[in-house]
Amino acid sequence: MSETVTCADWCRATLRYSGPSDGVPVDVEVAIHNGRLAELPGWMECGFQLERHTSAVKDWTDDEEIATVHYQEAEGLARSISGCDIALVSDHVKRNAAVSKQAREQEPVHLVHSDFADDYGDVVRQSYRDVHGRGAATLRRNGVSSDDVERARRIMMLQFWRNVGPARMDYPVAFCDARTVRVADARPFRYTGYVAGGRSFNALAVVANDNASRHGWYAYPELAADEVVAFRTFDSDLLDGAHTYFTPHSAFRDPAVAPGQPGRFSVELRVMCLFI
Repeated sequence: MSETVTCADWCRATLRYSGPSDGVPVDVEVAIHNGRLAELPGWMECGFQLERHTSAVKDWTDDEEIATVHYQEAEGLARSISGCDIALVSDHVKRNAAVSKQAREQEPVHLVHSDFADDYGDVVRQSYRDVHGRGAATLRRNGVSSDDVERARRIMMLQFWRNVGPARMDYPVAFCDARTVRVADARPFRYTGYVAGGRSFNALAVVANDNASRHGWYAYPELAADEVVAFRTFDSDLLDGAHTYFTPHSAFRDPAVAPGQPGRFSVELRVMCLFI
């Protein structure tokens, strides 16, 4: 690494929460801790973890190469760390802040959120009852059917966030320790616009109340090409109201890096993990 960062604070940064009454975004200053030096228990307890993983992808701007090579890599990694029976990837997103966007590129998300509300298991089953395109190709590649999705006793979503640009970037991602978040801290909202077929579904916005003083935020300085952050965004086994089944996360401005100098370039995949 080019810079030594202490565990107490990587930096203080501004995160955008949802307003407590009207949902209008509210900026809150928080401490971002260095996840490399923190004693965290792993994704099953705190919701996220750093994994060493080397990809065979040569060109991260090539969507077909990502689909052909990296989807299967991510499925294998998800099976390895979760113990699931089936892991399915059918899409990906690249994130950068460039004005001119290419296909499958979106801006970093500047909102404290998690991707799925508690009804996502029903959304998954419904979407695979009449599946086509890349979703159908994903089932065929893994030798499974929509019936396997329907009968799964547990559905979990793991996401993988990989930096494929400069090691130190303008808008990295911070992850919130799920042990410091209550289910009641989040509010569902309707979201449309993710690349996977343009479907609408309920996501979660985290509300600014007394939460910010309780939430523990972590990021990983200077992510290398052979590192990936795995984080859980849905787990049907944790929908009892007593457990936080999601991991809040958000892009944040690294105060040591001017916007675009260098700009972020990352790839993320959602992996549907099925336990039969």
